[in-house]
Amino acid sequence: MELYVTEISKYVIALFMLLYTVEAFMTFRFKTEKKRKGIYIRQIICMFAVQISCFIQIIARTGKPVYLFFFAFQIIIFASVLMLFYVIYPDGNRLIINNACMLLVISMIILTRLSYDKAVKQFFIVTASFIIGFFVPEIIFRFEILKKFTWIYAAIGVVAIGAVLLYGAATNGSKISFTLAGITFQPSEAVKILFLFFMAGALTEAKELWQLLLASLVAAGHVIILVLSKDLGSALIFFVIYLALIYISTENIGYLIAGLAFAAIASMIAYKLFSHIQVRVKAWLDPFTDIDKSGYQLSQSLFGISSGGWFGLGLYGGSPTSIPYVEQDFIFSAIAEEMGVIFAVLMSLICVSTFLMIMHEGYFIRDKYYRLLVCGVGIAYIFQTFLTIGGGSKFIPLTGVTLPLVSYGGTSVLVTIVMMMIVEGICMVRTEERMEALERRKKKMQQKAQTANTVQYSDYDRAKRR
Repeated sequence: MELYVTEISKYVIALFMLLYTVEAFMTFRFKTEKKRKGIYIRQIICMFAVQISCFIQIIARTGKPVYLFFFAFQIIIFASVLMLFYVIYPDGNRLIINNACMLLVISMIILTRLSYDKAVKQFFIVTASFIIGFFVPEIIFRFEILKKFTWIYAAIGVVAIGAVLLYGAATNGSKISFTLAGITFQPSEAVKILFLFFMAGALTEAKELWQLLLASLVAAGHVIILVLSKDLGSALIFFVIYLALIYISTENIGYLIAGLAFAAIASMIAYKLFSHIQVRVKAWLDPFTDIDKSGYQLSQSLFGISSGGWFGLGLYGGSPTSIPYVEQDFIFSAIAEEMGVIFAVLMSLICVSTFLMIMHEGYFIRDKYYRLLVCGVGIAYIFQTFLTIGGGSKFIPLTGVTLPLVSYGGTSVLVTIVMMMIVEGICMVRTEERMEALERRKKKMQQKAQTANTVQYSDYDRAKRR
């Protein structure tokens, strides 16, 4: 019986995932949220259909009723998040919140399969993150004073990652985290938000070349500290954010070319200085030559992706736990193995649609500060996604970063949810800009009408006197 349930569920899950993804890209056909309302409703139906189908498969395979209660709690939380967001923030972008919930649903499904205890822990963190995140759009919309703390953001960020360099715990040779009272957190994830605010403020204020150079030096300080901590994945993300925002702010292709040239030189130097980078590059070039040691993770990841086929082996049908750190660095491989390559590709396209919508919002907003901030969020999100999926599929060398909203990791999911809510706050700012523009246009038309009436009355008065 469970075999039939698994086989049928695989195709049902893929179908609903396909429908959800198609609807995500269909939103770009319409300019207003009102016209997209039907799409969002269909997305929610597909989202919960995927979740229900997956948990039917989990319960059929395990026979444990505890998963049923866990599934019910998830339905309640995600439905509440969507409903409350639609009510509290009607001017927000619903595709972004829908996609965030969809990716979190996928995360809960695959983490439940990999480790029930970790899934429960992640679920509580997700719930707490949304409680915190719901205040963020209102803060962004109401408090323009946040624009004035540019250099304070930089100072706090440098101190935080500097403290990790000096006192942080080493994980696989890299100093990336602190552990306090049994809770481990990664400061570089939180500093990413501070760095985005710093770059937006510094580039908005930069009118002279020396101001641009000063901002570049401070950004370089962040990257250098992360490199010294051997947190090279985060260092790369910070550098790409900096480079992209410099180009968006100045529209100077020369800065972009110079930055890419510097990145190439810095990569060669880092390769010579750090032995673990050499190991990762060697494993990337040919993981099968040292399959028992340096190439083990990547080779197991590739075996998992290839064994899943188009529709996967079904939940509990594969062996993704054979990949070390599968819940964090190789979550994409686990999804591809048990839920199928089609499902994994569609999930990646959902990430792409999120990025495109964030950049779409950034394109239309007039305030330069908010434009740089929202574009920075989009670039950070999609580049980290690229690093994780690309590393696990042997497209690029491994960097050891998590897949946003999907991988296991409390700090990562909290920061990503806050970043998405920052975008929602900026969407509210954009709506206010549009309303102010309409009001100005209305007043201008009224003034023109009054002027025309005055001229017409004067002509009539002169004609009457004649």
